[in-house]
Amino acid sequence: MNKKKLWSLGVMLILVLSTILAACSGSDNKDTGSKDTSTGGDSASSGGAKTLVYGRGGDSVALDPAVVTDGESFTVTANIYETLVNFGEKDVTIHPGLAKSWEPSEDGLTYTFQLQEGVKFHDGTDFNAEAVVKNIERWKAGGDKHPYFSSQFVVGDKQVIESVTAEGDYTVVFKLSQPQAPFLKNLAMSPFAIASPTAFEADEEGLSANPVGTGPFKFVEWKRNQSITIEKNPDYYIAGFPKLDKVIYRSIPDNSARLNDLNTGAVDVADGLSPSDKASIESNSKLQLIERPSMNVGYLGLTVTRAPFDNVKVRQAVNHAIDKQALVDAFYEGLAEPAKNPMPPVISGYNNDIAGYEYDPEKAKALLAEAGYDGKEIELWAMPVPRPYMPDGQKVAEAIQKNLADVGIPSKIVTFEWATYLEKAQNGEADAFLLGWTGDNGDADNFLYTLLDGDNIGSNNYTFYDNPELHKIFVSAQTEIDEAKRNELYKQAQEIIHADAPWVPLAHSTPILAASSKVSNYIAHPTGSDRLDAVDIK
Repeated sequence: MNKKKLWSLGVMLILVLSTILAACSGSDNKDTGSKDTSTGGDSASSGGAKTLVYGRGGDSVALDPAVVTDGESFTVTANIYETLVNFGEKDVTIHPGLAKSWEPSEDGLTYTFQLQEGVKFHDGTDFNAEAVVKNIERWKAGGDKHPYFSSQFVVGDKQVIESVTAEGDYTVVFKLSQPQAPFLKNLAMSPFAIASPTAFEADEEGLSANPVGTGPFKFVEWKRNQSITIEKNPDYYIAGFPKLDKVIYRSIPDNSARLNDLNTGAVDVADGLSPSDKASIESNSKLQLIERPSMNVGYLGLTVTRAPFDNVKVRQAVNHAIDKQALVDAFYEGLAEPAKNPMPPVISGYNNDIAGYEYDPEKAKALLAEAGYDGKEIELWAMPVPRPYMPDGQKVAEAIQKNLADVGIPSKIVTFEWATYLEKAQNGEADAFLLGWTGDNGDADNFLYTLLDGDNIGSNNYTFYDNPELHKIFVSAQTEIDEAKRNELYKQAQEIIHADAPWVPLAHSTPILAASSKVSNYIAHPTGSDRLDAVDIK
């Protein structure tokens, strides 16, 4: 490469290119103008207002946290809404949120919460005990509309939250039908944020496009597949927060384009970056690398109600057919480890004694022969957006396609727009599909029961896997308060899942983000739902 020629060409073009980039990046939000969007925190379009532009791989599905399951939606809603209790700044320890204190009964069946006073929703209505009651009652009555509530607080046909009552304006009492070990951790999850009853009683479906919470930022505008804009809540009850005046979330599906926008100043933060970009970020003094603590799993799901994956030997064969180490080496650049279980090793109850399926094409062929597999082509679904657990779903799918072909399973790669992809997979329309999960609360229940129990078919169990013996273990683990006993139950569960093989667990990743060096106090949370109230920009 002739560097001198490239340099001279760059001198001639740099002014033109920077002008074009500034104009193009500014087109995402008509309220801020081109300077605001393109230069992020340097913008002074509103008397020195601080605007942070956040580049991400895909758009949100909806902005009502109670009805979604995808991380791109929670990325935004975590800053508009708040939960009764919060996770720690960098971990999943429990801290006050909209509830300033709580007291469980000795039998674990009653929780009494004392709420923050003087908090208002963004529509000007009061946050109080009655608002909490109405939110819980909405979730309880929602059925299939609220998948996370069903997966975390319904066991079989039994509602875990038996009742919730307001005792005065700022005291709420939960009565449970059975003890639930991760109860507080569940309440801290993004799906259980408290929305304005006035808003959802007037137009429940409209809440998905016009969110109303109590959080540090208020909703402004959503341009589908382009941008979502939120602005500072001037009435936020915690003095001095948020530091930013405005945040613009831009959807930029291509990883390299997203990083390029960060380099040019069109965005201030970029997530979902390719591991291969780590070195270039670290060598750029104008950028900072941010690593998210690993609490995830990327997997290939095998829909057990669809041939040929209704045969356990075919599923086991696919587990032997895929070279996980090669996938990690090729696409994660040292920022992941091969997975053997459906949850990461950092979660209590992880069963390290399980021997993972070795990469063994000959064993895979033998199992396919035993199963009587007829060689019919399958559909292999590739995610259309980068996710923390899988930076490039298309390339991973292509590598898996080659692995499958080597053992005699022909496949056709297909994909859809992100919301459609999730909906169709949730309906059981996929043969084999790439997906993954970032833990919501750091508990084994949130991986194993949420993703692989029969109760959660139609919500987060996309494989339609249903094992009654496994279900009994999950229910026992949920009601067991002794942590050591819970861990043993989850280890048993992993042994059953390993044998039944509804998944091919692929990798546990360390996702990377990058930000301008002008950004400060950005903390990437293990759950993937990053709060921006303390973030600042020069």
